[in-house]
Order: sequence, then C-alpha cells, then structure tokens
Amino acid sequence: MKDTAPPTAAAPACNRLAAGLRELRARTGLSMAALAERTAYSKSSWERYLNGKQLAPRQAVEVLCAMAGEPPGRLMALWELADGEWSGRADSAPVPVAAAAPTVARPDDGGPGDGRSVRSAEPGQARRGHSGLSGWAGPRGWAVVAAAVCVVAVTAAVWVAVLPNTGSNGSTARVPSTAPPPPGCRGQGCVGKDPGLMGCGMPSRVRALGPPLRTSTGARLEFRYSAACAAAWARIWHSHIGNVIEVSSGGGRWRRAEVTDTYDTQEYVFTPMVDGTDRTKLRVCFEPGGGGTRECFAPGG
Repeated sequence: MKDTAPPTAAAPACNRLAAGLRELRARTGLSMAALAERTAYSKSSWERYLNGKQLAPRQAVEVLCAMAGEPPGRLMALWELADGEWSGRADSAPVPVAAAAPTVARPDDGGPGDGRSVRSAEPGQARRGHSGLSGWAGPRGWAVVAAAVCVVAVTAAVWVAVLPNTGSNGSTARVPSTAPPPPGCRGQGCVGKDPGLMGCGMPSRVRALGPPLRTSTGARLEFRYSAACAAAWARIWHSHIGNVIEVSSGGGRWRRAEVTDTYDTQEYVFTPMVDGTDRTKLRVCFEPGGGGTRECFAPGG
C-alpha cells in the first residue's frame, strides 16, 4: 500500500473515511500515542490514516469502531468505496449501460465537528456520477451493495421494533427501546481507567463541574464528572504540544495526560479517571510544555 496521496484528486470516499476516523478517534478521547498502545498499529501509521495520506487497513477501521462504540456498517461500506478509489479500480470501472437502479441512502450523520453532514457515499458517486449495477460486477462491488442492503435491513428492523403493534383487540403495544449498556466501573474501580472505554463519558452520563478554567498560556481545562460511575477526570483543549495535565481526588496517585502531537492540539485530551466520591478533594494541575509554572485548580476555581 502506498504512503502517498490517493491516485485521483477527487477522492470523496477517501476523504470521508479519514474524516469519519478522526471523529471516532476524538470520541474515544485517546491521544495518538494511547491509540497506538491499544492497537496493533503505530502512532505514525494512525497519523497517516487519520490525515488521509494512507488508506487505513480494514481491520484498523473495525478496531476503531469497536473502541468508539460505533456500529461498523457505515464506515465499512465507506471503506469499500475508498479502497476502490485508492487502488484506481473506481476510475477504471466500465460505464454502466443498464437502466439506472434506485440508490439506497442513509439518513445524514453529523460530521466531525464542523456542523456538516456526512453521508455514506452512494455507488454512483464513486463511479463519477454513473448509476446502475452493471458497473458493479465483481466481488468488491457486490460487497458494497450487500453492505448497503444490510444497513437498510437493520434500519427496517429498528423501525419495526419501535412502531406500535396493534393486536386483535385493537390495543397498541410498544416494544421498549434498548437501554444503553451499564458503565464498566464505579468509584474506586474506575481509578486509572479510560472514561470513554468504560462508558462513563457518554453524553447522558457526564457533566462539567463548574465553568472552564483558563491557564496562563490560554489553554482551557475542565473537570468532568459521571454520577453513574462516581468518577471524575479532567480534559484540556486550546492546548500546545508538550502541555501536561494531572488530576487527583486527594491522597491518591495523580492521573496524567499529555498533548503529544498536532492532532491532540485540535481535540480534547482526557486524563484517566479518579474516584469522584468526594468531589471537594478534586484538583487538576497544568504544566506548560518546555517548562514553566505549575498551575492548580479546584472545581469551580
């Protein structure tokens, strides 16, 4: 696999795949170094995958989806399209001559932080505007079609589950929605663990303790707290390479996170968790890269 840019300037699927991977990586809260530690791929490899300089292996996409709690169907279908663009097979595909077949579209998914919508690329979009199935003959093309059909089937199943069922007596019964999985730890059991991987960082389970804190360098800090996990952690943004934050709940070991690369400066960087049972003992400290004065804060301070 080449390490250079994709063979064509117009590579929408490759660009969307890279953007989707960046979104998942931000959702995990892991730095590039931490991502490398938890997977079979190096930090430099992840950097190339996320900035679109190299097509991520299929297995890397599956692993990142699993770590972020993302169903893999959409990104795997997008990976098939990106693989065709990268290898040049998409550009060399014959122009279909059959009558155009209807395409299957998914609802818009939120884009990675810029408010734009990301849609799974339709078959015609990866074939320079051509539609129909005759240009999709071959194993890889049919794999993408099969993935799209699976997405429709799953969506239909969800609607069947949530739509009212009317019995013979005219009464309406609803199937209860599936609740999110319980968090993976609580209190002392969360100490040193990743809030995203433990399910403590889910939007419905986390809140900020006080307003954002501003450091002398302009970096922002924030205490995060999950009542469901009885755990707390800290995060930093508007940061610079070399910045370090540490969080403690009093008397225990400080939990540390470092801004290690350009990607980290553009995202939130999270510390591991500490026991949040007594929130009055929480402290977060900031150290600028290259040396400087250590600054420490309490919640709301």
